[in-house]
Amino acid sequence: MAKIGIMGGTFDPIHNGHLLLGRQAYQEYELDEIWFMPSGNPPHKKDHPITDAAVRCDMIQLAIKGEPAFRLSEFEVRRPGNTYTAETLQLLAEEYPQHTFFFIVGADSIYEIEQWNRPELVMARTVLLVAEREYEQARCSLTEQIQYLKHRYQADIRLLHCQEVDISSNELRRMESRRKKIYKYVPEAVARYIEARGLYQEEQDEQES
Repeated sequence: MAKIGIMGGTFDPIHNGHLLLGRQAYQEYELDEIWFMPSGNPPHKKDHPITDAAVRCDMIQLAIKGEPAFRLSEFEVRRPGNTYTAETLQLLAEEYPQHTFFFIVGADSIYEIEQWNRPELVMARTVLLVAEREYEQARCSLTEQIQYLKHRYQADIRLLHCQEVDISSNELRRMESRRKKIYKYVPEAVARYIEARGLYQEEQDEQES
């Protein structure tokens, strides 16, 4: 039996904060592997076009090279239609019954999780590892929110004590569209890949049109 950490998200693009979070989860909870699992068609990400899955997978492969415990998982991008965490966790349990899965999320997800598709199944099927970070819409402290979810859903939620990286994929796309260097925030191989392919330039074109 292996303890597998799941890093989900669009990874559009993957950045140093994702890697830092994966390393912390791996070390703090003595996990065997961290699977970076880019989403296929997340229903909540309709505010901008999502980069082709193959390109996002390429960037993840470049980012995790040299990290022996990190793996790219195409489990979600191979599935057609919208991808929901509850369904993903059910399918993972069926395909890998020998593993225990730890789902790595930010504090924002803990406040918003009741708005997810079938949140009760998400919390029943995985251990949630939560990175402490600021969330402007918070109605209560993170500790209070965790206690509420534990009581209502019998959820297994544990804190990740990780240094916060003040950057997001959305900000990186905006920076790249304005020709600003992003080498400080992503692995060098990823930054070179983005530049070579001219990724995210269309966002600036859309703003100017």
